Formats: sequence, C-alpha cells, structure tokens
Amino acid sequence: MEDWGIEEDKMGMTTMSGTVTLTKDSQNLIGISIGGGAPLCPCLYIVQVFDNTPASKDGSLAAGDEIVTINGQSVKGLTKVQLAKTIQAIKGDVKINYNKLHADPKQGKTLDIILKKLKHRLVEQMDTGTADALGLSRAILCNDVLIKRLQDMERTATIYRGLMCYCKKLLKAYFNLCKTHREFGDIFSVIGIREPHKNSSLAFSKFSDAHRDFEKSGFKLLKTLKPMLTDLNTYLNKAIPDTKLTIKKYADVKFEYLSYCLKVKEMDDEEYSYAALQEPLYRVETGNYEYRLVLRCRQEARSYFAKLRKDVMEKLELLDNKHVQDIVFQLQKFVSAVSEYHAACHDQMKGADVFPIEVDLATSTFEYDKKEKFNDPEYEEDIENKW
Repeated sequence: MEDWGIEEDKMGMTTMSGTVTLTKDSQNLIGISIGGGAPLCPCLYIVQVFDNTPASKDGSLAAGDEIVTINGQSVKGLTKVQLAKTIQAIKGDVKINYNKLHADPKQGKTLDIILKKLKHRLVEQMDTGTADALGLSRAILCNDVLIKRLQDMERTATIYRGLMCYCKKLLKAYFNLCKTHREFGDIFSVIGIREPHKNSSLAFSKFSDAHRDFEKSGFKLLKTLKPMLTDLNTYLNKAIPDTKLTIKKYADVKFEYLSYCLKVKEMDDEEYSYAALQEPLYRVETGNYEYRLVLRCRQEARSYFAKLRKDVMEKLELLDNKHVQDIVFQLQKFVSAVSEYHAACHDQMKGADVFPIEVDLATSTFEYDKKEKFNDPEYEEDIENKW
C-alpha cells in the first residue's frame, strides 16, 4: 500500500488469505465480475459471483473478497479490464490467491438501507403513474406476482369461510330436523300403542320406525359432513396463514435485497462522478471496504431472497393443488352425502306406505243423551253460568 501513500481503512473488518483452483466452463469463464484496480483503487476485488458457474459451485469466493494473485502472478497495479483479460488468456485451471473479507452483515444494515426498504415497501403498492408523480423510482421487482398472490389467497379464504359458515348452518338445520324426526317417532309410537284398531296401530308404528330411521340417516349425514369443517378449518386457519407468513418474509427479504442493489448503484454513480471530475474519493483510495461490505450484504440478501422465493413457489404450488383437489373432493363428498340421505329417507317412506289408514272412531267417541242433558237442572245451571 506504500505505492498509494494512503493506509487501508478496513472499517474494523478483518481479512484472511486463501487459495482456490477453478476449472473454466465451456465459455472460458470462471463466473465472477471484478471491480476496483488502477488507477483509483489500490486493490482488485470480486463484485459478484454468478449462479451456476465454477466459482459459485466451489463456494470459496464471495463478493468483496480481494484478488491477490492469479496462477502465482501478482495483480497489483492492474486495471479490472487487464485482470479479466489475464484470466481469459489462461489455458486450463485458474489458481486464485485471495484475501477473504470477514464482514458482519449487520454492519452493512445502516439507517439508509432501512429507509430504502421502507420506500420499496410503499412503492410496491403503487402503480407506475402514482410513483412517478411522487418522484419515486420503481424497482424491477415491484408488482411481484407472488406478492399479488396474497390478494388471491384472501379471496380464497373468503370462499372457504363462506363454505364453512354454510356447512355449520346446514349441520345445525339437519341436527334440528333429526330432533324433530325423533319427536315425531316418539309421538307416533305412543299413538300406535294406544290405537285400538289393528291396521291403524300398525301404520302408526311404521310411521314411528320410519321417523326414527330418518333420525339415524340424519346423524349419519352429520358424521359425514362434520369432517368437512375440520378439513376446511385446517386449510383456512393453518395452510393459508402459513403461506401468507412465508410470502411476507419473502417480501421483507426482497425489499432488503432491492435496497442493497440501490445502494450499490448509488455508490457506483458516486464513484463515476468523482472519476469524471478527476477528484479522489476516500473510500476508493483506501481499499473501498465500505463498498465491498455492501456488495457482500447484497450477495447474502440475494441468496436468502432466492431461497425464500423457491420456498414460496413450492408452497403456493402445493396450496393451489390442495385448493383445487380439496374443494372438488369436499363438494363431491357433500353432494354425495346429502343425496344418500334423501335417497335413504325416500326408501324408508316407501317402506312405510300403509295408506289409506283405517281408524275406528266409534270406540273413541261419546254419545250424548240430549234429552237427559237438557232436562238436567245441573246442566242447565251450568249453561246459565257460562253464558
């Protein structure tokens, strides 16, 4: 660092040397982008490690790490373009000596990042016209389809709540109907026992049995429909809230990742403006550790963002499959159970078809002697009292 005359400002971060050997892919690349270097920065560092490349698969290198030598050759004093050409010119494996940057991501989560997250959260809910009118730029990941799925899930939840409410009312109605059938069965049983006429006694007994069978069929229906409420409740109060929570976590990580992306862009713009004016920038001349810290935070936020996005996609797919399959199954089960109940009741009524019923009213009527009644002084006195 003597050549530059300025001491490194590591901002309390430490570095540790390491070595990695990477085999180039079919496109002659190892999968990294490079920043820093002459004439402004005393060191060359990794800006980004690209996915599905030799560097990312190896996992040793990360954003912010300093490149020291390539195949034993020092890179000090090179520009980033010269270093890239040096790597491309190498035939075979690339051996990299590097200084691993040990940075605490919490150190990079400054108030500026928190405010940027808040901005992205607000802009997420706005349309382009509103954002432009307020002077807020929209990031490329705004209006995320996964975020909009929260609204779809709310609509689905509303449908399930309505279905649960209907099922509860229906179960209560069938329960009350079962009680009514049981009461009718008890009444018809008593009438059948007391009815002196044989045919009518048999008819009322059959009516009693039929209504008690109605009750049994009704309770069978209730036992079939009741698990529907449990299944719907599990979907509504467990599956949907869990997925919504995952989406909200994903959104929070996405906003943080976007904030670091915006911070990197702002720092790049600052660096370009100073270079255009040929003015020195302290953080660049002292190793650009602040920038490298933000690069590391961006890489980790992106990794976490990609992982959560994958989790959300899988949960939404499972939830969609369950919603489509479950709602079809539940409706089929519901229609089948109600149809079976009414068919059973119809069969029971056919079995109790004893019409016409012959009732002997002669044994239960009273014959009055009108002459005796009207000549009875007590009867006449009673009539007078009533009138």
